[in-house]
Amino acid sequence: MANHKGAATPKKPSKDFPLFPHASGRWAKKVRGRFCYFGKVDGDPKGTAALARWLAERDDLLAGRMPRPARDGITLLELCNSFCEAKEQQVESGDITRRTFKDYHAACSILLEQFGKNRLVEDLRAEDFAALRTKLAKRYNSTSLGNRIQRIRSLFKYGYEAGLLEKPLRLGPMFKGPAKRLVRAERQKKGLRMFEARHIRRLLKAAPPALRAMILLGINCGFGNHDCGSLPLSALNLEGSWIDFPRPKTAVDRRCHLWPETVAALKEAIEQRPKPKDAAHVGLVFITKYGEPWAKETTDNPVTKEMKKLLDRLGLHRPGMGFYALRHTFETIAGECKDQVAVDAIMGHVDPTMAGQYRERISDQRLLGVSGEVRRWLFRKA
Repeated sequence: MANHKGAATPKKPSKDFPLFPHASGRWAKKVRGRFCYFGKVDGDPKGTAALARWLAERDDLLAGRMPRPARDGITLLELCNSFCEAKEQQVESGDITRRTFKDYHAACSILLEQFGKNRLVEDLRAEDFAALRTKLAKRYNSTSLGNRIQRIRSLFKYGYEAGLLEKPLRLGPMFKGPAKRLVRAERQKKGLRMFEARHIRRLLKAAPPALRAMILLGINCGFGNHDCGSLPLSALNLEGSWIDFPRPKTAVDRRCHLWPETVAALKEAIEQRPKPKDAAHVGLVFITKYGEPWAKETTDNPVTKEMKKLLDRLGLHRPGMGFYALRHTFETIAGECKDQVAVDAIMGHVDPTMAGQYRERISDQRLLGVSGEVRRWLFRKA
């Protein structure tokens, strides 16, 4: 028997040999539902080295652990693989989102590109990270730089806490996020990240039904992109003009009074809602014209894209001004009612204070006061 290249297919040295020649040309064994590999068959036709490696790693693999390397130290690729596997488990358990996982994965890619896959982690020095920071600072703005540095630091913290590193890695005094004053200065250059009332009224007038309803949810309830895209029909009480929807990011309860304009827009959007492709999405308020959810944990989020198109068409787009700026606007204007506790409750913010631990509810009257303040601001006569 021959493979697709005409060469004879390798065979196991004996019937009881624990490994088998995989189609990829490596000795392999399926452990806990996934394939594990132990070197190329061509360089080890009798599987002697592969068997020795299997016996050395068997206990760890059967227990679901990452085998410790036989040499003194772990490579950067091995550390990144273990880190990403742990983050994948957090995605499956609901502790982090798929979008957050992709951010961590991107941080690992930065390290592998800079230092190489086979670089021993313990060989990395402070000067290596100083050079990396200099490179990243030329590529990203202050906020993005700080986020990437923090994710990279969390990778090495994981390595120590997971027992893959014998001691914490010293990243050096230079490998830190930018000074807060630089972040503030950068934000000041972009201008206020909020809409004026007249701009929102223009957006509402020009937006199609689904996007109009989302814009109203953004300024009425402080909803973000993912909030709108994942909003279930069961959260709506259109007859009573209320919405109860825990914030997906924090699982903090949220309750908000819906304006008459928001109720009317939601009813219109639901009436014109396309048929979902997947039965799992039948319960969502918003469905795209392609039959897909509006919520995506990627950079090409449908809400973001459609909002940018509308802003460009009206000449209102500038850096930092997208759909999420509605949430900034709500927080800014709602604060004028001088009931920050009620504002935070609608926004879904976590209250870490002792009062937040003891507070069990907030009256609807206080929530009405917040939404009323924003509505008067938005629809007041010029």
